[in-house]
Amino acid sequence: MMDCTDRHFRMIMRQVSRRALLYTEMVVAQALHHGRRDRLLDFDPAEHPLALQVGGDDPVLLAEAARLAHDWGYDEINLNVGCPSPRVQQGNFGACLMADPARVARCIAAMAAAAPLPVTVKHRIGIDDHDSYAELLAFVDTVAAAGAVRFAVHARKAWLQGLDPRQNRTIPPLRYDLVQALKRDRPQLTVELNGGLETLAACHEALVGVDGVMVGRAAYHHPLRWAAVDREVFGAAPATNDGDDGDTIRPSTVIRGLLDYSDTWCRGGGRLWAIARHLVHLVEGVAGARRWRQQLTRDACTTGAGPEVFEQAARQLEAHGH
Repeated sequence: MMDCTDRHFRMIMRQVSRRALLYTEMVVAQALHHGRRDRLLDFDPAEHPLALQVGGDDPVLLAEAARLAHDWGYDEINLNVGCPSPRVQQGNFGACLMADPARVARCIAAMAAAAPLPVTVKHRIGIDDHDSYAELLAFVDTVAAAGAVRFAVHARKAWLQGLDPRQNRTIPPLRYDLVQALKRDRPQLTVELNGGLETLAACHEALVGVDGVMVGRAAYHHPLRWAAVDREVFGAAPATNDGDDGDTIRPSTVIRGLLDYSDTWCRGGGRLWAIARHLVHLVEGVAGARRWRQQLTRDACTTGAGPEVFEQAARQLEAHGH
């Protein structure tokens, strides 16, 4: 989820769940080798547990990425073998690597040998006409033997030609049955299901046949929809408690939880809008939400804007019981 699950959005989600494993945006291993590592890897300690998701096809560079992930304090490193975008394909990584399980296995083995972090894989159920269950099973067996400890499976195949990334998230049909069969036939493996999970109820249904679930865009576009995750999935107290049922988290509470973080970010030279842009989905389905978003956008984009903008935004919500 490029340009979505950056460090600021992850801090927003930490106001919603303290327990869910969060993932970074996909970071290209070559960029880590040549680029600004602090900009690509830095995060707030409150983001734990946190996985660094990387893309690449070079075992040497991916081993370096695993060492950096360990040095920076990540809890896990995840190899993306699921992204079908043309730009990713040009770099010979993402979903196109499913056509070369042996290369993926070499990458996983190098990562596992380089650092004592769990090495996991996110992938599709297949690509193009290589979408049989036998091929999926062979891919997973090959990669598991190399040291992958968990498989997050997007339950759609990817068409590498003819569909753009957005279409690849919606047009190929969901095949939860194949992911559940994978867990049934390989019970020793940890298998997560990804794709089309829009509600916590849907996640509970999916958990009957797999070990875990991964939620992407539904979390980004509806962050407060997941307020009950800590209690219902982890049996823990919610991140915050604004209601009698223990699962209600008000938008204003989330924003107030960001005041210290935004102050530190802005004092360090960061722009408030970098955080605020992720808050536009926080308030939905209530009167005045559009006007509130417009004002937040305008104020947060002002030169020198700081946490006082969030303070005012929270007060406006609280005045209306939000």
